Amino acid sequence: MKQFIFFTILLLLAITAKLHAQDTTDQMERKGFVIGLGISGGAISISDTETGQDFDKGQGSLSLPNIKLGYMVNERLAVLLNTSGMIYSQNEYDRSFETFLPSVQYWVKNNLWISGGIGLAIDMPALYDVEDNLNDDFNAGCAVGLSVGHEIYQQKNFAIDLQLQTTAGRTFFKGDGHRDAATISVGVGFNWY
Repeated sequence: MKQFIFFTILLLLAITAKLHAQDTTDQMERKGFVIGLGISGGAISISDTETGQDFDKGQGSLSLPNIKLGYMVNERLAVLLNTSGMIYSQNEYDRSFETFLPSVQYWVKNNLWISGGIGLAIDMPALYDVEDNLNDDFNAGCAVGLSVGHEIYQQKNFAIDLQLQTTAGRTFFKGDGHRDAATISVGVGFNWY
């Protein structure tokens, strides 16, 4: 896990250095619809009333794809639907903790934004690891998310950004139990305005 984080940070620094050398004299235009795609890596921690698991153990994970869809209200404010998720292992099966968050994103500076939202959390089997009566339960609940991004490359209506994201959510089992998840990730996003 430490090697993964080290190489991820090293890769992001190399990309940043390369893209800062690019000519960005074109003025950024943010208007109309927003489409964003991203990939990130980070950690997820699960707490579960059914198995007694608590937040003590984290798991490294890849988050792919992260999707943003929305509309620019003005040149600094967007209303978005953010989706993200992470795969984790539990009882020898892979599961996915996904979020669907209506959000607002605000550009504090021309290349620095913050975003936050609240919405739906879904805990489900990873699509490649569904097994009837063993790992086939879908659980829903609520989630919150916060993120910050720095656009390292801008050109007219396109930007590449480095993102730091965190989410927390709770999904409910049939009956009285629940599963909580907390994630943090660092990634790269590709955005069209």
